[in-house]
Amino acid sequence: MGGRVARVARTWVVVLGMVAAFALLPAAPAAAHNSLTGSDPRDGARLAAAPERIELRFLATPKEATTEVTVTGPDNVAATGGAPAFSGKRVTVPFRPGAAGLYIVTYRLASDDGHPVKGEIRFTLTTGTPAESPSASTPPTSAAPTAAPTSAAPSPVSPTPAAAEADDDGGTGWLWAAGAVVVLAALGGGLLLRRRAARR
Repeated sequence: MGGRVARVARTWVVVLGMVAAFALLPAAPAAAHNSLTGSDPRDGARLAAAPERIELRFLATPKEATTEVTVTGPDNVAATGGAPAFSGKRVTVPFRPGAAGLYIVTYRLASDDGHPVKGEIRFTLTTGTPAESPSASTPPTSAAPTAAPTSAAPSPVSPTPAAAEADDDGGTGWLWAAGAVVVLAALGGGLLLRRRAARR
């Protein structure tokens, strides 16, 4: 009787040991294989206000040397504001918001078992930084006033040349008049002499 109980007990010990071994076998690779457990903002979120940073939470502690995190916004514009920071199983990345639209956070890291783990989360920013309009950045330039063409006013005629001309004309006129008087006087004198001669 006692021998049978001992054999049954040994059988149960073996069975339980095998069950425990099979239960632990898949758990070891799963623990060695890292994965994302959560994020802030969460995948698929719609945000009216941009967060200061993006946080990723992993199942196991990620290694800084083998962890890469990138953030891109609309038109594939980079939105990463700096290098990622590591704290235990959390990785945070400064966020530099741009235009409103879809933002994609891509991560890539290596697990303890050597397998690379990569994935992404997506969130939408409903309000963004407005593009600077050219009119706001550059003050309107007014055309420089052009000076109206000034017509050259005729320079006043100096009175001195006019007076000189008048004097010249006057002098010449007096000469002609004096010559005429002399001629007339000579003619008159000649006529008188003829009359006197004729009377004699």
